[in-house]
Amino acid sequence: MPSTSLFQKKLSRNDWIIILANLLPVYGVWFMGWSAVEVFIVYAMETLILGILTVFKLLMATLARGTDTWYNKGKQSKVSGLFFIVFFVMHYGIFTLVQTSIFAGVSGITPSGKSPEYFFFHFWEFINQDIGIMLLIFVLSYLLRDLLPFLIRKEYLHAPMLMLMFQPYGRIIIQQFTVILGSMFLTFKLGAVFVLVFALVKIVTEVYFPLNNLYARAMESAEKDQDSNSSHS
Repeated sequence: MPSTSLFQKKLSRNDWIIILANLLPVYGVWFMGWSAVEVFIVYAMETLILGILTVFKLLMATLARGTDTWYNKGKQSKVSGLFFIVFFVMHYGIFTLVQTSIFAGVSGITPSGKSPEYFFFHFWEFINQDIGIMLLIFVLSYLLRDLLPFLIRKEYLHAPMLMLMFQPYGRIIIQQFTVILGSMFLTFKLGAVFVLVFALVKIVTEVYFPLNNLYARAMESAEKDQDSNSSHS
C-alpha cells in the first residue's frame, strides 16, 4: 500500500497565498469584530471577480489566436473566441445570478422593497471598508497566483479556451455550500463558526483538489477520443 498521504503535499508559494487570503476573513471575524454576513458577501463577490478575470483571459486568448476548438456531442469545430466569451458570460452569468440571489435572500442583505437579484446588479453598493479590504486581498491573490502566471507563461497562446471557460465553475459548488449551511449557521447566530469551517473547506479544496488539473485532464481525454475517432473513420 502506498504510504504517501494527500496532505503531505509540499505547499507552494501559490498555496500559501490561497491559505493567507482565506484566513484573513476568519481573523477579521474572530478578532477584529468583522461581520460574518459581510464575509459571506465577499465570498459572493469573489465569484463575480472570478468571472471577470475569466473574461479577460478569454479575451487575451482571442486576441492572440482568434479561434479555438469547440467540443459538442463527440464532434469538434473551430469557433471564434468571441463565441466562448459570449457563451461564458451568458451561462456563468445565469448561474451567479441565481446563486447570489438565493444568498441575498437567505442572508437578509437585500434592501427593503428590493428583489433578491438586486445584489447581483448592484453589488458595488454593498462594499464598505471591511468588505473592501477583504476584496482587495482576494483580488491580489488571484492576480499573483492566477492571472500573472497566465501572462508570464503566455498561456493565452496555447491554453484551450474551453478549459479557461470552465475554470471558475468550481466556485458555484462552493457557493451552494455557503448558501445551504451558512443560512443555518446565521439562523442560530453561529456565523463566526461557519466562517472558519467554510474557509477551511475552501483552502482544502483549492490547495489539495485543484480543479484546473481536472479540467486539463478532461481536455486531454476529449482530444484523444477525437483523434481516435478520426483515425477509425
